[in-house]
Amino acid sequence: MTIERIEKAHKTIQQVLKYTPLSSTQTFSRMSGAQLYLKCENLQKTGSFKVRGAYNKIAALAEGKTVKQVVASSAGNHAQGVAFAASALGIGSTIVMPLTAPIAKVSATKGYGADVVLAGTCYDDAYAKARELQQETGAEFVHAFDDEDIIAGQGSVAIEILHELPTVDTVLVPAGGGGLLAGIAAYLKLVNPRIQVIGVQAQGADAIVQSYTAKKAVSTPGVSTIADGIAVKSPGKLTLDYINRYVDGMVSVSDDDIAESILLLLERSKMVVEPAGAAALAAAIGKKVDIAGKRAVCVLSGGNIDVSMIHKIVQKGMITHGRQMQFSTIISDHPGSLKQFLAVVADCGASIITVQHDRFNAQLRLDEANLHVACEVSGAEHGTELIGALEQHGYKTIIE
Repeated sequence: MTIERIEKAHKTIQQVLKYTPLSSTQTFSRMSGAQLYLKCENLQKTGSFKVRGAYNKIAALAEGKTVKQVVASSAGNHAQGVAFAASALGIGSTIVMPLTAPIAKVSATKGYGADVVLAGTCYDDAYAKARELQQETGAEFVHAFDDEDIIAGQGSVAIEILHELPTVDTVLVPAGGGGLLAGIAAYLKLVNPRIQVIGVQAQGADAIVQSYTAKKAVSTPGVSTIADGIAVKSPGKLTLDYINRYVDGMVSVSDDDIAESILLLLERSKMVVEPAGAAALAAAIGKKVDIAGKRAVCVLSGGNIDVSMIHKIVQKGMITHGRQMQFSTIISDHPGSLKQFLAVVADCGASIITVQHDRFNAQLRLDEANLHVACEVSGAEHGTELIGALEQHGYKTIIE
């Protein structure tokens, strides 16, 4: 990989794709202790950085020869990138996606003109099926990450970061198969070795973290994370080579960390970001890496979140951030008792979400009722104040 190859890829794609903004943020700067910026690839065409590599690869395939059909495997974002790029270049495409792929990503991929085949439960299963189809049809295979043209296309993100922030100190990049991380790290280190590059994975899909630590390729037996876009069991050989050569460190974040970051991005930056896309920010504000006092960029790699999942993820983020709490308590089973309890909650400024009134617990006296309460508070400190106020009024609580 060379500077010239990545810059050529950028010239190839910039006439078709968006130049995504670098956004500064006071809120996240304060939370991370850094001068923090967000590289908003969630605003890219097809909603993800993946279209960069896909377009560069298919354009390279089409140079000097006739290509009628391409095939690829993807959990969603590469699928849309390949479908868009192939259609833009007048080439047919077949994409194999896992059965677990979000409905929104499947529909969008079809909308960009691809034929979609569903197979397996993760990227690796879909990859195996796609290779079968490629052998049967003779189509050109477009790998999601382990390909020089793909890596070069993804590396174009780094060109844009340096154009807007040439004094950047640290760049945090989400990683699944490692194409984006490899491309960004290669370009930044070749241009300016001073810049620190950190890869971020989900704890439930951390093959690159394990490989980086072990200094050899490690595959995980399975993946378990809400971040479907980086749920990869086996990273690429090429990507690992570049990562080992150019990346300064690898960290992992929990699903709770990711959900909290999605919630904060919605509330503070008014941006919709998918779980994989929020991983780098989760690492920054969760202090997984020391960036205090530095100029740092978090790559928001995509925004293709299934609408049906937003409620679940936001609720998880609310709980993680201490904004929602659940508890039970016992009240007197007499007229007006529930009103008295709710008055205490209201006086504390908490908002009731649900109340379940249970009179039939065998451990209760005849004049008692059990309440299961879910409520919204402003944060962990507010929640502690609420529990304290309830106990001062004689309500013994159990946090659920």
